[in-house]
Amino acid sequence: MLNQAQILEQLRHGLIASCQPVRGGPLDRPALVAALAQATVAGGAVGVRIEGLADLEAVRGAVAVPIIGLVKREVVGSPVYITPELSDVLALAERGADIVAFDATQRPRPVEMGAMIEAIHAQGCLAMADISTLEEGLCAHQLGADLVGTTLSGYTDYSPKLEGPDLELVRALSRRGIRVIAEGRIATPLQGRQALDAGAFAVTVGTALTRLEWVTQGFVDALQKVAQ
Repeated sequence: MLNQAQILEQLRHGLIASCQPVRGGPLDRPALVAALAQATVAGGAVGVRIEGLADLEAVRGAVAVPIIGLVKREVVGSPVYITPELSDVLALAERGADIVAFDATQRPRPVEMGAMIEAIHAQGCLAMADISTLEEGLCAHQLGADLVGTTLSGYTDYSPKLEGPDLELVRALSRRGIRVIAEGRIATPLQGRQALDAGAFAVTVGTALTRLEWVTQGFVDALQKVAQ
């Protein structure tokens, strides 16, 4: 079993595959998510990002690489939905997450960010803060987050809406000595390389690898435009 320093070193400058199927789709079964994770690892992914307790448990038994675990669920009175409460941290750690990802945006939240990071560390896991702006990333880093992901850039009302990855955010965080995981709208190998060139500690790719319905639809849309 890898210790935290070894986990970070394994992730450095590597590809993290986000294996999160379209919910309700044909691949939305723990055994199939585990197979997707195995396939990405076979292709060279150094880690995987997994949402949901059943999927996490299945993947933990199938791969030996570090796992970023999270849950997505709505909480009354808050827009925060990525690992919103302390009970989620315990459940993820119990099922084998090495890193727990949580929403670290500056929006009304059910649990104060510092308490969330403390709870993650208390379970022996690394804390990954999913943020949407530089200010949020700096705050999470100051409170002790081990990794900061650009996951939510473009998904809060106050962050820029871009077609591709937010490389400027990656660059700004990296320049401040933060281990930043470039994530969000990385659709091609070139964009992944550009994220590393911008200073990313590692790069997470999801839809382009594992959401086959969306990838297929992109090709279909392009072909239909030509046909017209």
